[in-house]
Amino acid sequence: QVQLVESGGGLVQPGGSLRLSCAASPSIFSIYTMGWYRQAPGKQRDLVADITSGGRTKYADSVKGRFTISRDNAKNTVYLQMNNLKPEDTAVYYCNAHHWTAVQAGWGQGTQVTVSS
Repeated sequence: QVQLVESGGGLVQPGGSLRLSCAASPSIFSIYTMGWYRQAPGKQRDLVADITSGGRTKYADSVKGRFTISRDNAKNTVYLQMNNLKPEDTAVYYCNAHHWTAVQAGWGQGTQVTVSS
């Protein structure tokens, strides 16, 4: 069963921007905090930003000031606006719901973000 579908990735030059979207099942959206994660080759999957059902946001230090997470409850969709992209942002980006530290759905396919000149 598909619960999370990420889209919006692509190839961009350093300094460029992308907007990622994650369409989530109503059963998990609006109930839990939604987060964006990324995993670079050979690296751990890390949380980069999240947003609670009440709209409170948090960001990893590495993306603070450059990325903005938002959610549209009517569309069951969470977004990640990524500005001033850097090569170190290159990764597969995933979304998921979580309660405290526990994710609430299986991982989707993710969307590839490549930042390169």
